[in-house]
Amino acid sequence: MIAMFFYNLGIHLYYIAIRAAALFNNKASLWIEGRKNWRDDLGRQIDSVKGRPIVWVHCASLGEFEQGRPIIEAIKEQHTQYAIVLTFFSPSGYEVRKDYELADVVCYLPLDTKTNAADFIKIVQPKIALFVKYEFWVNFLNQLKKSMIDTYIIAAVFKKHQPFFKWYGAMFRRSLQAFTTLFVQDEDSVKALASIGINNVLVCGDTRFDRVMAVKNNFEPIPEIEQFKSSSKLIIAGSTWPRDEDMVLDTYVKLKQQNIKLIIVPHDIEDKLLKATLAKLRKHGISYTLFSEGIDPQANVLVLNTIGLLSRLYCYADVSYIGGGFNGGIHNCLEAAVYGRPITFFGKDFVKYNEAVELVRLGAAANVSDSEELLKAWQLFLTDEELLMDILNKTRGYFLQNADATQTVLKGINF
Repeated sequence: MIAMFFYNLGIHLYYIAIRAAALFNNKASLWIEGRKNWRDDLGRQIDSVKGRPIVWVHCASLGEFEQGRPIIEAIKEQHTQYAIVLTFFSPSGYEVRKDYELADVVCYLPLDTKTNAADFIKIVQPKIALFVKYEFWVNFLNQLKKSMIDTYIIAAVFKKHQPFFKWYGAMFRRSLQAFTTLFVQDEDSVKALASIGINNVLVCGDTRFDRVMAVKNNFEPIPEIEQFKSSSKLIIAGSTWPRDEDMVLDTYVKLKQQNIKLIIVPHDIEDKLLKATLAKLRKHGISYTLFSEGIDPQANVLVLNTIGLLSRLYCYADVSYIGGGFNGGIHNCLEAAVYGRPITFFGKDFVKYNEAVELVRLGAAANVSDSEELLKAWQLFLTDEELLMDILNKTRGYFLQNADATQTVLKGINF
């Protein structure tokens, strides 16, 4: 088929581009290195679980892992005979979770070629395959269907802008036939899929609600953050990109004299980007401290240059800013909202994310278009006690209403 020819050509061109980028980009280099000799490496790892049925869980990156994590934990608790093979597409997921204790095998997903897909399925021989939210790799899905393996996608969202619903999307529509069941977040996804003849769909909600509620309910304090915050109000800017930081700092300089502190958590703590963040702080004349170098309680800003604390960190925020809006999307705002404190974010693209839309509707989040709007939002959220109590009550109800997506999914899988 012509469409498949161009799809496979695109995959090979993508590989060439990544190889070229690997010469000067660390993340691209990790992407390439992590896939070298993958057949031999995967075979050795699979030998350690030989004789056990396998659930293969695929996550694009770290965010999708957090959605899939409640499912993995529930499988390990309720279906102990199964081994878990966890794959990632992105280094930002694999490098952080390569030692995840509940997965028996953790590796990169090979590039989506017909040969790679066939070899991967032959080596792993999964009884069940779970894709988390996104990642529709056509050759892998075709191979799973050919091998008659029960395949599911969980916490997915389907919207009309996606290729499945376009005139050129026939190949992608056919790939959806590989799924035994599609677990989606909302009724709009059900209707969208029905419009292209896909009806094996169940609404499960978003498993991230279960994950963030578990983090909150089993909260572990972070003494360094308590020391830094002390009696100050605290703004946390999470998963920030450079343009997020520009707007956040332009806004914060107007507040720093009011006993308000700021924590910046960059999306990428690569040395070059971190140095750029610190240079911006010096340019603004803002005193700062680096988490890795010990806490200076007298500093205005703390830069968190480590990974793994953000979901707990948000507990200390009086208001949060969620990064990613300048890059066509926003990062996980449920991690912050679960604590019942208001959040802010930039950009119109938040409409792609059901939870962001709902939090704005509830008044628990503010979408801003510039630093002036951000300042107004922060000033309101930092001072209006009646509004803050209303947000706390509404978000508590919102999270309780959306709990237990994990059990809905598990009941629908053919173990």
